[in-house]
Amino acid sequence: MSKNIVWHNAAVSHNERRARNGHQPCLLWYTGLSGSGKSTIANAVDRLLFDLGCHTYLLDGDNVRHGLNNDLGFDDASRVENIRRITEVSRLMLDAGLIVGTAFISPFIADRAQAKALAGDAFIEVFVDTPLSVCEQRDPKGLYKKARAGDIAHFTGISSPYEAPASPDIHLQTADLSIEQAARQVVAFLQQRGVVC
Repeated sequence: MSKNIVWHNAAVSHNERRARNGHQPCLLWYTGLSGSGKSTIANAVDRLLFDLGCHTYLLDGDNVRHGLNNDLGFDDASRVENIRRITEVSRLMLDAGLIVGTAFISPFIADRAQAKALAGDAFIEVFVDTPLSVCEQRDPKGLYKKARAGDIAHFTGISSPYEAPASPDIHLQTADLSIEQAARQVVAFLQQRGVVC
């Protein structure tokens, strides 16, 4: 980083934005295997929060790779950089007072810990815990089939590891929950924590 770069303070403060929004900003970090339901649940939560009058935005893994991260692959180094960039974008959105959802596999504990360190108390880890066999059975994009055939290298859960959270803030065991139940569990957590009323 250049020594000639200085952070510019905005005329509208973070506290002013938070007061106008009527809720606390937070970063809902959804993690889990491909096909676990991260994006589906994150979208359901986003809808519930929006309907409650919250200011939200959802960053989806595939969507972000269409633009901001379209220069990255899926090897370990690219995955680390993918998460670093997403965390930095999320920090800007938190400063704007938003409730930010991120639906990324984010397979490595160290990367999620770095995201938590950057986001601070606003970071809420949501483990979308779906057995690999269920994810493979769903296989909405046909990726597991390709990975098993050797057509996709570095595929999480098959040829690349997934390091599950040891103590997530929210643990969604999707084998026992519907999408609506999972989404309501997340919103209930936010209400209990005082993020939303």
